[in-house]
Amino acid sequence: MVFTLRGSSYKTRGIAFYCILVFIILVGIHVVLSTTHEQYGRMTSISQIAPTWTNHASWGKGTDTTHDATHNAPPATIHQIEDHLPQEWHHPQLGLENATILILARNYEFKDLAKTLRQLETRFNNKYHYPYTFLSDEAFSDEFKEWTSLAVSSKVQYGLIPREQWDPPSHINLTLADELGKKLQANGAIYGDRIPYKNMCRFNSGYFFRHEMIQQYRYYWRVEPSVKFFCDLDFDPFTYMREHDKKYSFTISLKEFENTIPTLWNTTKEFIAEYPHLIAPDNSMGFLSNDGGDTYNLCHFWSNFEIADMEFWRSETYMTWFNFLDRKGGFYYERWGDAPVHSIAAALLLPREKIHFFNEIGYRHEPFEHCPQGAVHQKGRCSCEEKNNFDDNWYSCTTRFHSMFSLI
Repeated sequence: MVFTLRGSSYKTRGIAFYCILVFIILVGIHVVLSTTHEQYGRMTSISQIAPTWTNHASWGKGTDTTHDATHNAPPATIHQIEDHLPQEWHHPQLGLENATILILARNYEFKDLAKTLRQLETRFNNKYHYPYTFLSDEAFSDEFKEWTSLAVSSKVQYGLIPREQWDPPSHINLTLADELGKKLQANGAIYGDRIPYKNMCRFNSGYFFRHEMIQQYRYYWRVEPSVKFFCDLDFDPFTYMREHDKKYSFTISLKEFENTIPTLWNTTKEFIAEYPHLIAPDNSMGFLSNDGGDTYNLCHFWSNFEIADMEFWRSETYMTWFNFLDRKGGFYYERWGDAPVHSIAAALLLPREKIHFFNEIGYRHEPFEHCPQGAVHQKGRCSCEEKNNFDDNWYSCTTRFHSMFSLI
C-alpha cells in the first residue's frame, strides 16, 4: 500500500510537470502572436472578451451600449424601470422597443388578472420580458402585488393615479351629473350613474399617457383582468408598429350603446367645423359613418385591447380633440367611453393606413372574441374555436374596416 502511494505520487508529479510545461509553451506562443500579429492581439484582448459575460450586468445599469445578439438585449437608450417587487424570475427586457404592458385594475381583481397574465406570458411576453405598469386610483394591496408579480416574467411597477387626473374637473356640476346619470341608468345606459366609471373613461381618454410612470414609454399594450389570449405570437407587435409606422391597433370592433353617447357625434361635427385642418385627408370616416359624416353608425374599436403609439395621444392634434370634448362635459353629463373617443380620434385625425388590425392575436373580452382563421389559427396554435370568431357578426364593424381598404 505504501509503494502504491509513492508510485502514485511520482506519477502525479510527472503529470503536473508536463502540464506546467505545456502551459508555459502556450503562453509563450500567445505572447509571440500578440506581439507580431495585430489582429490576433485585438481579438484576444480582455476588452473583446468581457462583453460576452458582463452584458446583462452592465445593461441593467445602462453602461453597455453594444447590442449582443447572444442575449438579445435592447439598446441602452431604452429606459429600464426599477422592479417594485423583484423576483428571481423577473428578467431584464429582451424586446427592442420602448414599451410597457399597461393595466388599470382594482385590488379585488388580482385572481382574475393573474390568470390573464399567465396567458399573456405563455403566448407572448416570456420571450420579450416587456415591463408591466399597474395603475389604480387606490393604493395596491400587498396581496395584489404578490399575485401579479408571481404571474409575470419581467419587471413590474405599481402606480397611484393622482386625484387631479382622476376626479371630475372643477367645471363639472356634480349635482347635475348625478341627476342626469340616474336618468341614463334608468334608460338602460350601463354605468350611466357611476362617477368612478366615468372617471376611468376620462382618465383613459386624456390622462393615462401623461402619468409619470408612463411618460418614459412610447408604446403600450392595454390589458384588462379576465381577458383571454389564445394564440402564440412569433413576432413582436411593438416592433411591427414601429417598423410599419402604425399608430393605433385593435382586434375587435363593434357598435357602441347609443344611449351612452347621445350628443357625441354632434360634438364631433362641431369639432370638424372648428378645426378642419386637423382632419386627415385620407381618414377613416367610412368606418364611422354610412352617409359621409352626417350621422354616426356607432362603430368603434374596442379599447379593452389596444396597442398604440402614445406619440399620437400626446400630440397637439389629439390633445385639442380631448380638451374640446372635456369642456363639453359629456364624460359626466352622459357616459362618453374612451373607446368611441379613441376610435373617432384615430379614424379622423390619422390617415387610415396608420390603423392596424392584429389578426394574429386571438383575444376574448366577454362576450366577444377574435379567433384567427385557417392557416393563421394553425400557425399560432390557437386554443379558440374558429366558429366563435366575432369578426363577421352583424354587430361587428371589422368587415367595414377592411372594406375601406378594398375600395382604395
